[in-house]
Amino acid sequence: MRRVVLPQIGTFEAWRNEARALLGAGVPPEEVLWFRGEAEPDLFAEPLPPARGDAVTVPKGFVELARQVIWHSDPERFARLYTLLWALRGNRHLLSDRGDARIDRLNRMAKEVGRDKHKMTAFVRFREVAEPRGGRRQFAAWFEPSHFIMEATAPFFAKRFGDMDWSIFTPDLSAHFDGRGVRFEAGAPRPDLPEDAAEDLWRTYFRNIFNPARLKLDAMHAEMPKKYWKNMPETQLIPEMVATAQARAREMAEAAPTLAPARAARITDRLAAERAEPPPMGDRAALLAGLTGCRRCPLWRNATQPVPGEGPPDAPLMVVGEQPGDREDLEGRPFVGPAGRLFDEVARRAGLDRGRAYVTNAVKHFKFVPRGKRRIHQAPDRGEVQQCKWWLDQERALVRPRLILAMGATAVESLTGKRAGLLSRRGTIEETTDGTPVLITVHPSYLLRLPDGERAEATHLFEADLRQAAEVQSRP
Repeated sequence: MRRVVLPQIGTFEAWRNEARALLGAGVPPEEVLWFRGEAEPDLFAEPLPPARGDAVTVPKGFVELARQVIWHSDPERFARLYTLLWALRGNRHLLSDRGDARIDRLNRMAKEVGRDKHKMTAFVRFREVAEPRGGRRQFAAWFEPSHFIMEATAPFFAKRFGDMDWSIFTPDLSAHFDGRGVRFEAGAPRPDLPEDAAEDLWRTYFRNIFNPARLKLDAMHAEMPKKYWKNMPETQLIPEMVATAQARAREMAEAAPTLAPARAARITDRLAAERAEPPPMGDRAALLAGLTGCRRCPLWRNATQPVPGEGPPDAPLMVVGEQPGDREDLEGRPFVGPAGRLFDEVARRAGLDRGRAYVTNAVKHFKFVPRGKRRIHQAPDRGEVQQCKWWLDQERALVRPRLILAMGATAVESLTGKRAGLLSRRGTIEETTDGTPVLITVHPSYLLRLPDGERAEATHLFEADLRQAAEVQSRP
C-alpha cells in the first residue's frame, strides 16, 4: 500500500504530479492511500517502479473537473479522482456517461465547491484593522467555508481589492495580500476584528434593497445560509425586517399612486392613435396619404418609403406579391427589381397586360437584414402580414377586381388566411372572405432561386398560371 501526502498549498499541482507518476507506473487505485497536510511517515514505503509505456494523456474535461473537486472536503476526493483517471485509460469517453455513479458523484462535488466559492466571494466582509501603511489601508476578514477553497478563491480578492492590503482567515488556510502577491499561511482561529464605518454602510444598503412585498424566507435561506450570518453586519437587521414585512408591504400598497402622472396621458393618447384604425379610404389620393404615415408595424422605421400599388382603379385583375424589394424600396414602385423584370417577361409571353392590371404587395414596407453594404430580403412575419392586410383590403375595396393573382406564400396568407402547401395549391382558385376569386401561384423570386435544371419547368408552370389570369383579364 502506498501513502501519498499532498501539501496544503499547491494541492492540485501536487496531486496531478503524483497521479501521473502512479498511473505511469501502473499502480492501481486500491493500492494508494491519499492524505493532505501532515501524515505519519510510511516506514515500508517503496519507490515507484519505472513508468511503463507512453506518457499519459487525459481529456481536457477531466482536468477541469479535477481542478474543482480537489478543493472538496470529502477525504476520499483524491482517491475518487485517481479511480476515474485509472478508468479513463480504457474508455476516454467515460466522462460523457451521465449514468456512471462515479461521474455523477464527482460532478456533484464540483458543483458544491463552485457554490462554496461563490458564497465566499459574496459574503466575506472586510473590516479595517489598522492605520494606513505606505498609503495602503489595512483590512481583515474571517470566513468559514464548507470546503478547502481559500487557495482557489484568493485570486478573486487580489484582483477585486488590489488597492488595499488584506488578510482572510479561515480554519484551514489564511491568505495575506500586500499588493505584490498573495501569501498563504496555516489556518487560524477567528480573530477579534473591530467594527468600522463599513458596518453601517452594509446595513444601510441591505435595508434599502430589502423588498418586504417579495419576502420568501426559504429562498433567502438558500441564497444566504444562516451559517454565514454571524460574520455579516447586515444580517442583524433580518429578524426585525421579517417581523415588520407585512406591515411595511401594506404601507407601500397604500402609499402607491392611484392616478397616472400627467405625462402618462400623452403617452397613452399617442399609443391609442397609433393603434387606431384609420377610416376607410375614399380614393387613391387618400390611400396614398394614409400609407405615407403608416405606423401599424415597426417595418416603417428602416424602410426608405412605403410602396403602394399602381394601375387602373377599375382593373379587372389585381396582382399581389409579397413585399417591396431593394429596388422597389428606393424607387417607390412595385415590381421593378429582378423579380419584377422576370414577371414582366413571362407576362408578355402569357398575354397578360401589366398596364391593365393593378399591381401591389401584401406588405408595403421593405423588410431586410443589413449585410455589409447590401440589404438582404427577409420574409415578413405573421404579425406584420396581418397589420398590413388593412391596406391591401383598402386597395381591394377601391379596385374591386374580378380576379386576384396571389404570387407567393405571403400574398396567399394575406388573402386566404392559409400559408402552408403553396406548391400543392398552385394553379388552383380559392376565395377571400368576401368571395373574390384568388388564383394561387409562386412568386417570381422563387424561380430566380431555383437551380438551372429546375427553373425551366417551374417557369413553364408559372406562365400557365399567368395565362389563366390573362384570360380573365381579357373578358369584357
